[in-house]
Amino acid sequence: QVQLVESGGGLVQAGGSLTLSCAASRTIFSINAMGWYRQAPGKQRDLVAVITTSGVTNYADSAKGRFTISRDNAKNTVYLQMNSLKPEDTAVYYCNAIVSGRPYWGQGTQVTVSS
Repeated sequence: QVQLVESGGGLVQAGGSLTLSCAASRTIFSINAMGWYRQAPGKQRDLVAVITTSGVTNYADSAKGRFTISRDNAKNTVYLQMNSLKPEDTAVYYCNAIVSGRPYWGQGTQVTVSS
């Protein structure tokens, strides 16, 4: 199993940037896929970006060209660099890891983008 702790959320104006961090309680080297999801009020939780151990990434259409996911296996941390933020990016952002077929989630970090 693994515990995930997100940080880096906050309030930012439209067009601004934020970098989210997800610190894992154990080595992430063997965790094949880690990702970021987000959930806006009244909406379902949606995938934002995912990265594999080999560095292959996949992004939601809404994130392509603006967000970058990366992982630092030495620091057991996954990052989400978010640029050109829009009000519609406002949501709670969750880190996710799949370990032995079971999904693990962090507590989430709030991102609020003002217009």
